[in-house]
Amino acid sequence: MSDPVVPGGYIKPRRAPSDPAHDRRDRATHAGRLALFALAVIGGLAGFYVLWLHLTTDPLADARAYFDAAHRLNAGLPLYPPTADTNAAEFYRYPPLLAIILRPFALLPYEYFAILWEAVLAALFVATIKRLGGGRRTWLALGILGIPIGWTLGIAQAQVIVTYLMAVGQPWSIALGGQLKLFPILVAVWWLGRRDWQAVGAVVGWTLILVLAQAFLEPAGSRAFLGIVGPDQVGDVRNISPWAISPILWAVLAATGAVAAVLLAPTRWGWPAAVALATLTSPRLLVYMLMGLLAAVREPDPPAGEGQGAPSGSAPDDAASLVRSAR
Repeated sequence: MSDPVVPGGYIKPRRAPSDPAHDRRDRATHAGRLALFALAVIGGLAGFYVLWLHLTTDPLADARAYFDAAHRLNAGLPLYPPTADTNAAEFYRYPPLLAIILRPFALLPYEYFAILWEAVLAALFVATIKRLGGGRRTWLALGILGIPIGWTLGIAQAQVIVTYLMAVGQPWSIALGGQLKLFPILVAVWWLGRRDWQAVGAVVGWTLILVLAQAFLEPAGSRAFLGIVGPDQVGDVRNISPWAISPILWAVLAATGAVAAVLLAPTRWGWPAAVALATLTSPRLLVYMLMGLLAAVREPDPPAGEGQGAPSGSAPDDAASLVRSAR
């Protein structure tokens, strides 16, 4: 059938018949984008409230743990006192490395130390956003994770540093993150699943260097740390880990997550799976620790010395492009 002729001699083209399935996908995509945006707005507002709440009730509370740990080293006292309360905010539950690094700053009065520490965390938070690219996916993730981010910044938690190191995503940064908090080292399963043995070897090498450095600089603390690592550190907290339900359930889910992360490593979902594994596997999982999921937004660049492939920021930038690419 030919197109109809309208007055004036112009031919009015016929509209192609609409595809109901295509229209439904478009509506679903639009609804999904709206839902993510709404969730990000709500999460962002909640995050600002949580930040304000902690700054007005227990401001920079975790800075005390880092200050006291470094101060004990300066005073020649045990880094991990045998009578310490694992449920107290000032309890230091990390490897010795962070306390060793902070020793010079612990010579300052605590108030100055806390302000300086929070300034460093704020700068690294901004650096994390810059590292992730600041695109739509980044801002959506910042909003959705608003509560963990606000909590982390409000209590001056070292999770900010760990998140930045995971976002950098280089063997040295993952090894360093694993010596600040243990579980970030699990990000290395991404290279393991991709059979990138050079990167795996670099993670192992950097880890060995950092462990030996701690053993040399703080031998007593390094030995004592091996004695405190265990279930007792979980403590009596609002734990959102499956460990709080059953250690067996936690072990099964952790093993399943590790296998899934290795299998997904060659795909576009490999990096998010590795970051999720490193963030969620801890048997002591508090809400603020979910900030680590922010590192999943952008796949890291290839480790130094390897050929540069496709830009790591070339992944789809929003939910709509993800849906389109999956068709």
